[in-house]
Amino acid sequence: MKFPSIFRTAAPMRFDIKPRYYDPVKEEIDQRTSRIKSELEAEGLIKSDAERRELGYGSGIRGSFAQHKGIKERDGANVFASTAMIRTFIFLLLLGSIFGYVYFGPIVFEYLAYVVAIVVGIYYFFRLKPKKKHE
Repeated sequence: MKFPSIFRTAAPMRFDIKPRYYDPVKEEIDQRTSRIKSELEAEGLIKSDAERRELGYGSGIRGSFAQHKGIKERDGANVFASTAMIRTFIFLLLLGSIFGYVYFGPIVFEYLAYVVAIVVGIYYFFRLKPKKKHE
């Protein structure tokens, strides 16, 4: 067991070697590609990295999180089309059926069936009604 102390005690040194690998083929390929790239830049066939950055040919992901404008609003969003709203209605229906069964008994399922039929009827009435064009 170690007692707390205000002085730091010396810890044993750990041996940590990081090996370096040398691949002559990869080294030769890197030198050759950099040489060919510099020759093509000198001839003007390709643009240098600085010129590409000036023209905006950089990485497409750089800065895209900083330019994020938030969640996009849906055009002509229908309130009943969102999955969160549908889940909420299903939750309230289940909650109402449980409490109704506790307080009123099995008759509540008949009342809920009538309510659901009326709501579905109203929904399809407004959905199938032709839309008026205001021009």
